[in-house]
Amino acid sequence: MSKDYKPAPKSKSSGSKGSPFLSGLLVGLLLGIGASVGVAVFVKQGGSAFHERVQPAAEQPSIAEKPAEKADKNAPADKAEAQPDAKKEDRFTFYGILTGNESPVSEQEIKQSEQKSQPSEKPATESYFLQVGAFQTEQEADNAKAKLALIGLEAVVQTANIPDKGILHRVRVGPLSNLDEINKARAELARNGFNADLIKIRNNVPDQ
Repeated sequence: MSKDYKPAPKSKSSGSKGSPFLSGLLVGLLLGIGASVGVAVFVKQGGSAFHERVQPAAEQPSIAEKPAEKADKNAPADKAEAQPDAKKEDRFTFYGILTGNESPVSEQEIKQSEQKSQPSEKPATESYFLQVGAFQTEQEADNAKAKLALIGLEAVVQTANIPDKGILHRVRVGPLSNLDEINKARAELARNGFNADLIKIRNNVPDQ
């Protein structure tokens, strides 16, 4: 008796083996896409956070405005510094003195007067000046007074009508109250090339 031989059925193992490979490939692609999206989101969020951290630095100009406020506070000081100039203007005033109330005096006479009189008995109506020049114009007198101020000596300009000479503007250092002040002022004048005459002025002399 003969046997029937049928062709053996083809194995499906080859097709079944391809499915896991494709599945793994798809899973890998999905994971890669997810990772890319996650990185993009992270970078985007991280960039905005950095921007927010740096942004306050842009507000720093408000700190730079403080020097301007300090400058405004210094403005009153500038006005206060302008006041001494007004005082200097007062030092350049002119006033008249009666020629009969002033006379040249020597240091020896002043020394003798100090020895005879007690300090409390010294007449308050007398004062001493060192005259460094007499000028016909106020401008010349102002210039001489300014030169004396540069060497630290305060001077006044005394204007008087002198017989046979007319109006003269005398530049004098003072008033000086004693011989010590006179000697110091005269020494300073000599060091700077000024020759000075000592003048005594009697103020408010009562009638005899």
